[in-house]
Amino acid sequence: MKPFAGMRVAVVGLGRAGLPAARRLREWGAVVTCWDDGEAARQEAAAQGLDVTEPRDFDALLLSPGIPHLLPRAHPAAVVAREAGKPILADVEFLFRAVRAAGSQARFVGITGTNGKSTTTALLAHLLAQAGIAVEVGGNLGPAALDMKILPDNGVYVLEMSSYMLERIESLRFNVAAMLNLSPDHLDRHGDMAGYRAAKARIFAAQQAGDAAVLGQDDASTASLGARLAARLVPISGHSAQPGGVWAEGVLLRDALSVIADLSRCPTLPGMHNAQNAAAAVAMALELGLPRDALAEGLQTYPGLPHRQEMVGRIGAVRFINDSKATNADSTARALSSYDRVIWIAGGMGKEGGIAPLAALFPRVAEAFLIGRDAPIFAATLSAHSVPHRLCGTLDQALPAAAQAALSGAADVVLLSPAAASWDQFTGFDARGDAFRTMVLALPGATF
Repeated sequence: MKPFAGMRVAVVGLGRAGLPAARRLREWGAVVTCWDDGEAARQEAAAQGLDVTEPRDFDALLLSPGIPHLLPRAHPAAVVAREAGKPILADVEFLFRAVRAAGSQARFVGITGTNGKSTTTALLAHLLAQAGIAVEVGGNLGPAALDMKILPDNGVYVLEMSSYMLERIESLRFNVAAMLNLSPDHLDRHGDMAGYRAAKARIFAAQQAGDAAVLGQDDASTASLGARLAARLVPISGHSAQPGGVWAEGVLLRDALSVIADLSRCPTLPGMHNAQNAAAAVAMALELGLPRDALAEGLQTYPGLPHRQEMVGRIGAVRFINDSKATNADSTARALSSYDRVIWIAGGMGKEGGIAPLAALFPRVAEAFLIGRDAPIFAATLSAHSVPHRLCGTLDQALPAAAQAALSGAADVVLLSPAAASWDQFTGFDARGDAFRTMVLALPGATF
């Protein structure tokens, strides 16, 4: 199969997705040139026989999602593409075109939102796999799109879509698309909240009347998108009834027909935010034809994702929860609201507004242990609300002190939910979470 025979594609950014994309596009007949601003990445590509040339002339630019094409400053390759009138695309766009060129009518599902999209993506893929449906899952989560197989007509691609990726799709049509929620994020890249919202809304752009748009109703910014959809609206909520959709009533997940599952029996889906995630996954599963009587078992057997309210150990009755993926206040609000009383480890590189939006949840915090660059800023906010806290500097200093406070009876949960990015002390939220897990299991008396 050579769906891109003779097409000149420049691939810029040779990381987790870029290098596999370059190899696959070459296999599919494209004339590929590669570039990365890092010398080591260029050498790796050259060692694999790829043409490493700074892009000057091409038919399409595959630009790594993390590299800006407009704001805050456009990469030179993007400037070349815009001046030449050439499209700037994401790898998922090439996957879609290849699947359709192969004659496959496999369905495409796209999932986005500020928070919860990884959990919802993984949960839906789990439900499909449990039902025996051929599924490929990835995109912003897990495998790169161009590492995926070409599925048969009855297969399903489940793709987590970031705003960065959605900016760069052209013909990709999602048979089922979900927008979970919206809160301020990546504003440096999109200019303002309106730009961010517009980028996210592109997940519905190519949908038609026969498609389904699963739309969160728990924040006004997301719910208001329902007025401009070409696809059929399927509303979902973590707490309020949604005629024609799926919602949670307390711990019961249901639709208009009946109760679908008891979420209290789903240990990896705690809290109201996960009720919304489960509602979205179930709504999409039903749209894809899964039998409703199989959904409860699928929800109960979902193993969860690392770094998202992951229970990594315990000492007696005290549980240690790794929520390192919570890099903004909105994500941390979802974690804090899941527990009555916590010892909270927070800090790093805070986002705009810091932790001030969490003030209503501060009564749940027995004591906070602060790390990272913006710990003093977080401390000032906590002081203004009379929340006990300590400046610890680093995670390896914070954890033993937090564990001792919990074991003294202050709370039965030690929660790492930083409400901040990790780049000041770690290579990413995953490295921060991995370090926390390792440190927890090294504590005296800790078990998993």
